[in-house]
Amino acid sequence: MEGARQVAIEFRSFSKTAGFTGTRCAYTVVPKSCEAYTAAGEKQSLHALWHRRHTTKFNGVSYPVQRAAEAIYSAEGRMQTRESADYYLKNAALIRQAMTALGYACSGGQNSPYIWVDGQRDSWEFFDLLLEKAGVVCTPGAGFGRCGDGHIRISAFNHFENVQKAMTRISQALQGE
Repeated sequence: MEGARQVAIEFRSFSKTAGFTGTRCAYTVVPKSCEAYTAAGEKQSLHALWHRRHTTKFNGVSYPVQRAAEAIYSAEGRMQTRESADYYLKNAALIRQAMTALGYACSGGQNSPYIWVDGQRDSWEFFDLLLEKAGVVCTPGAGFGRCGDGHIRISAFNHFENVQKAMTRISQALQGE
């Protein structure tokens, strides 16, 4: 697209695609022609600023993690990645179905492993309720900023049997409200 190199920055993370959440492997592409402006309106090369920040704070992804990232592009890696994604999307569908059946509006979970649930109350209050009455940990939406408040985020990253148990416990805890 015309003008994209002056304004667009690309990010790519392997955390969700290939389960690299603990090993951290990602990259950022900042075109050399991408510019930012100081508070005084002075033009700065965003590429140069990013390069300085990155080389000061980061020594690079370890070689074993780089090789693991490379492996997801092989035929076997693509198949395994697809199988994992399908597995977690099955969990997400169960979470969405269970929360919707309880009368909660949900978003996400169709093309991502996270389901956002409108808790119909303060997100920390809903988090506490699920933790104390159902023994289920989720993420309060308020942690993502004011637009997340009133919501919780439930992750589908778990074994299907555990997700089933969690949904049963949530259902029992919320039906008594």
